[in-house]
Amino acid sequence: MLLQKPTTRRKFLLGSLLALPLSDLVFKGLTAAQAAEMAAPELADYKPIFFSSDEWQFILAATDRLIPAGGNGKAPGALETNVPIFIDQQLHSPEFGDEIYMQGPFDVHAPATMGYQIPFTPQQMYHTGIKLVNQWTQSSYQKAFHELTLEEKDAVLTKVNKNDGIDFAALGEPNLKASQFFSQLLADTKHGYLADPMYGGNKGMKAWIAIGFPGARASFTEWVKQHNVPYPLGPVSIMGERA
Repeated sequence: MLLQKPTTRRKFLLGSLLALPLSDLVFKGLTAAQAAEMAAPELADYKPIFFSSDEWQFILAATDRLIPAGGNGKAPGALETNVPIFIDQQLHSPEFGDEIYMQGPFDVHAPATMGYQIPFTPQQMYHTGIKLVNQWTQSSYQKAFHELTLEEKDAVLTKVNKNDGIDFAALGEPNLKASQFFSQLLADTKHGYLADPMYGGNKGMKAWIAIGFPGARASFTEWVKQHNVPYPLGPVSIMGERA
């Protein structure tokens, strides 16, 4: 949706900055990164642990439009890099969002300088936001969000982002703006795309490869004074996988 032009897509990515044992796979001649990608779950086979089936369809459709595959920049998309799995597992963690002060009072119209002013945890925000967006698309298109055409999905997400035409208060929730839900969804999508693979996203370090990010390499001393020279080595994950 937002990332079709090469320059815009690259600036977006750069600016936003497991279950199987790997040893047997590496022993068979695969690189550690290839082995890690094989050990990561296939998105089509993954069973969400936080989202309901309807919510999961929304997440798949929305993240696919936020970071679509096959853009002019040739970078992989959110689905190819398991971003929905990252979001699902993150929200399932009881520690996620624990640092947010939730005792109130809240003022949803307060400026951003006032900090977090939403009476919802991130988990509650997803449940509520997805329900209200689907409620609006059912009323406007007689379809759930994931059933819309690509152009319709983009139009809906743009409305949600801008609070333009989709009023959560009018849909029964005055304590959450559509744009606040969009901001959370977009931030988590970027995190899942660019985070270390150990957290469930960035499968095979494909996003890092696409933007030339070196990952968790231990030493760059020989590169400190080399400017405007492409870094030739592939990324390394926290677990030591190399692409």
